[in-house]
Amino acid sequence: MADRTRAHVFVSGTVQGVYYRANTRDEARERGVDGWVRNLDDGRVEAVFEGPEDAVEGMVEWCHAGSPAARVESVDAEYGEPEGEEGFRVRR
Repeated sequence: MADRTRAHVFVSGTVQGVYYRANTRDEARERGVDGWVRNLDDGRVEAVFEGPEDAVEGMVEWCHAGSPAARVESVDAEYGEPEGEEGFRVRR
């Protein structure tokens, strides 16, 4: 797991009700990234990405645009050691 990293991401803006979570799931699966994504009560989207460093970095960059209908205002990411996520899912 030395070549793997983890990013815990919070995305602000118009990111709920615009298929942001579904698009994030599809993009992560396409890139071979594990983790999860969910809506927060305050209107943000929270996600965790685990995988090869370049793939995780790519997902964080992707979050700046997200789904076509999204209007992203900010993306905050904190990096750390992987915790063993497997697969990628939308959490409720």
